[in-house]
Amino acid sequence: MEWLIITIFITTVALWVYTRRENPLKPGQSAPNFKLTDQHGKFHTLEEFKGKWLILYFYPKDDTPGCTKQACNFRNDQQQISELGANVIGISVDNTRSHADFAEKYHLQFPLLVDDKAEVAKKYYSLINLGVIKFAQRNTFLIDPQGKITKVYLSVSAKKNSFDVIEDLKQQQAIA
Repeated sequence: MEWLIITIFITTVALWVYTRRENPLKPGQSAPNFKLTDQHGKFHTLEEFKGKWLILYFYPKDDTPGCTKQACNFRNDQQQISELGANVIGISVDNTRSHADFAEKYHLQFPLLVDDKAEVAKKYYSLINLGVIKFAQRNTFLIDPQGKITKVYLSVSAKKNSFDVIEDLKQQQAIA
């Protein structure tokens, strides 16, 4: 029992320290490329979104309360996001079956990419690696039509993420 308490304490402290780190990806930088499959087994790359705005969000785990709230808010705002000429992609380290079940259960019409090797989350400095346990940190990146990062959102609120990104997308488009 003592070792369990110590393990939980160390994990909590490590997670807290990790989530306070800064993400070295900054606005103006090229977004790291990726090639991952979605919940249907279809490959997606950053390149396919050239000429369009992209909301790329990382989330910890399918079908958990915060991740469900975040995904459903993006789902509910999908029409407004599309009208702004943007696409949404979610990424976690869950597998294809988990993504497919999650997308079906909540009627998610956007791709959920499978990063089961955690390589893309690592490229985006959005990986929490606690040894045997790995998951994506709740970070979001707004990427412009040229593939440049225009906004980085770290440790975002699942409840407000979609709203915040839409407001910033409107501002970015007004500037351009």
